[in-house]
Amino acid sequence: MSITSNADISGMEAVSEAVGITLKKMREYAAPGMSTRELDEYGGRLLSELGARSAPKLTYGFPGWTCISLNNEVAHGIPSEHKILKEGDLINVDVSAELNGYWGDNGGSFVLGEDIHNHNPLVNASKLILQKAINEIRGGVKIADVGDLIERSAKKMGYRVIKNLVGHGIGRSLHEEPKEIPNYYDRRNKNRFHKNSVVAIETFISTKASYAYDMGDGWTLVTNDGSFVAQHEHTIIVTDGKPVILTASNGIWS
Repeated sequence: MSITSNADISGMEAVSEAVGITLKKMREYAAPGMSTRELDEYGGRLLSELGARSAPKLTYGFPGWTCISLNNEVAHGIPSEHKILKEGDLINVDVSAELNGYWGDNGGSFVLGEDIHNHNPLVNASKLILQKAINEIRGGVKIADVGDLIERSAKKMGYRVIKNLVGHGIGRSLHEEPKEIPNYYDRRNKNRFHKNSVVAIETFISTKASYAYDMGDGWTLVTNDGSFVAQHEHTIIVTDGKPVILTASNGIWS
């Protein structure tokens, strides 16, 4: 969407605060021995208390309030009472919601407890690359150039990017124009970021794989080689200068 009024700003700030706080509290609440279903139910209660409605459930009938992906799962993981969190797990939580007609989206990967499997370098790379990408976004910048920055930054750090998972426009619905903000350089993409537009920028940084595949349940995406992937995402307003990070309350850079 394009911001056209103070009401738009207030609406986007409110829903972004809701999803950001929910993500942060879910990350803090997660503990070894807990199921991903229990973590998701906690997130669902938080959203409800904040007056927000789960976007994946509302839009797609997703079987959970949030998406929780565990270890080799890349995205859209279905919360389950059979998936039990363990020390050192790589966990990704993606929270998106609607509030008073406005939509916000954010996500983040983290290591649960002690990093016994050495996932933190990957997690930290994803955070850093997202920060670098957002710092380059302003009105007039080519979307392909930001994708190029993400891909080159990942390669310099010894990683790859997942090419079939992308950022997107957001605001009056969960997915809007631009429909695709890739993590790689696509010379065919001539689109540019526009001042006052709202977009969800996300990184998918991989230890080896370049694509994610449906594991067979219609939702959960995994790599086909056992790679691990870290994702981080902010909803932002594009300006002529530094973007406004609407979901800063998630604390993913803290």
